[in-house]
Amino acid sequence: MMAGAAVTMPAIALAATTPAAWHAPQPRSHNGQVRLAGDVFVERFEPAPGGRTARVLERASELHSGDRLVFVVSWSGGDAAGFFVTNPVPRSVAWQPAGSASAEEISVDGGHSWGTLDTLLVRDGSGLRHALPEDVTHVRWRAGAGAGQATYRGVVR
Repeated sequence: MMAGAAVTMPAIALAATTPAAWHAPQPRSHNGQVRLAGDVFVERFEPAPGGRTARVLERASELHSGDRLVFVVSWSGGDAAGFFVTNPVPRSVAWQPAGSASAEEISVDGGHSWGTLDTLLVRDGSGLRHALPEDVTHVRWRAGAGAGQATYRGVVR
């Protein structure tokens, strides 16, 4: 995408807000119905009274290269066996690391293998290299019965 170019939300929102629930391979009974929802916000920082800076989240309707995004994935239901909530990272977005305390796992190969950024390798023209944030294709969280919410960040390429 060229700098300053705008992307309308429907194409990116469909991929970004379509989380999937995958039951974790444990007990065989998976009777709990899982309900999922996703949303995308543009994160901006604006001057606030007293010389402070206010963080503003706006529903994403039009995106520009460099926009900082916050993806919110919510779930409810499930059973005690647990499940994974998996969200694809749109190709037009570079995933951003959450920090060391994050419970998310990532994939750089379309969801075939999972780990943390420092443990994953990517094959390029020179052989194998350590994965970079822009290589991330999917994000997932382990969830249990009840309700929960997770967020991840990205930057529009």
